[in-house]
Order: sequence, then structure tokens, then C-alpha cells
Amino acid sequence: MLYLVATPIGNLEDITLRALRILKEVDFVLAEDTRKTGILFKRYQIKNRLISFYEHNEDKKIPKAIEELKGGKKAALVSSAGTPAVSDPGFKLIKKCREEKIEVVSIPGPSSVITAFTLSSIDSEKFIFLGYVPRKKGKRDKLFSQLATFPSACIFFESPYRILKVLGELKQALGNRKITICREMTKKFEETFEGSLEEAINYFSKKEPKGEFTFVWENKVASNIERRTKNSLDTKEERQ
Repeated sequence: MLYLVATPIGNLEDITLRALRILKEVDFVLAEDTRKTGILFKRYQIKNRLISFYEHNEDKKIPKAIEELKGGKKAALVSSAGTPAVSDPGFKLIKKCREEKIEVVSIPGPSSVITAFTLSSIDSEKFIFLGYVPRKKGKRDKLFSQLATFPSACIFFESPYRILKVLGELKQALGNRKITICREMTKKFEETFEGSLEEAINYFSKKEPKGEFTFVWENKVASNIERRTKNSLDTKEERQ
């Protein structure tokens, strides 16, 4: 059996009792970053075998993991933070387990996507998660243009090195739409910025971006509703 175990995205207290039990009980743990997982293990006195399992070695590690799982062993997969296989390694292993009729169980827990969505005051009952947007500008421009009229909120991850560039591209593609930007969620220097894209550009032009960022931008429907409400109020004021 393979367990997909969600681990804290920052604060080490954000882990479930079930996750701790599974991490102690399995025969080995596949970890995207053994150093980060080691800190978690030390905090909760978990003494288990940690095996490095990340993007550049997963193809080599999968056959051995499958062999042990088919031999009756139980394993857990953890990412460096959050839920495995969400913009992190894991899909190939899960697919192979399905092909080999190995049971896969997900142990739910922290998710930066859900955390950012709930922190925002953007009016949307639905969202689409984009993961990390393309590194090349041309591909980003195409993606943002395609999503300009999308009727749900959009969430994506971004590194601090491209924030100003991406904000400028978003403003060009979407107009001056509302955006929520979450930084270092659940950590000591957690910060949530919310405002227009223009305000975000001004803010991060004066403050050097640091840490891990999650963006939530407003959908087209909410944007239209806001404009109609504003236009209605303007008309009312003119009549008065």
C-alpha cells in the first residue's frame, strides 16, 4: 500500500494525528526533500527510513519502490511541503501503482492552494489551479490571454524572481483586476497582499519579494459585477 501524506506548508504543528501515525507505521518514506522531512521527523520523534524521491531521480527510484510494495511493504510519499503530487513529484509513482494493482490511499492535510483561496476575499465559488506558470514569456502571454475571460478564480505559484514581470503581464492581459498574493503562508513572516494589479506592482516595486508566493486572481464574472455595481453607483450619484 502507498500512502500519500500531506505535510505542513510551514508551521510544523499543521499535521494530522493520522499522518503522524502513518509516517511511523510504514516500512519506508519516499521524500522529495529528506532534509525538510528530517526536521519534521525530529520534531515528532519519527524514526523511519527516508528515501530521496524527487523530480530528477524518480524514474530510477520507482522500480525498486514498486518491487518492495508488491512484496508486501507499506510506503508513504511526502513532498517538501503540502500535498504530494500537486506541482510536486508523485504522479508517475501513483500511475505505476494503479497499473500494478497496488492500493493508494491519500492522507489529507495542508495545501497552499486551499489556504490561499480561503485567505482571499475574491468572490468566487470555483477556481482553477495552474501550478507554476510557464517560464517563457510567450507561453505565459498565451496562457493569460486564454484565461482572461475565464469565469472562475485562478490560482498559481510563482518564484520571487519573476513577480514584477508576471504582474505586468497579467495587467496587460487582464486589465487592472483584483488579486490576492500570499507569501510564506503559516510561517513566521506570513503576509497577504490584496488589491488591484496596479497596486500590487507598486507595492512589490518598493519591497523586495522574498519567500514562496501563491497568486489568486479575480475571475471575469466577478470583475464585470464589480464594474456594473460601480457604474450603477456612479449613475445614482449623478442623478442625485
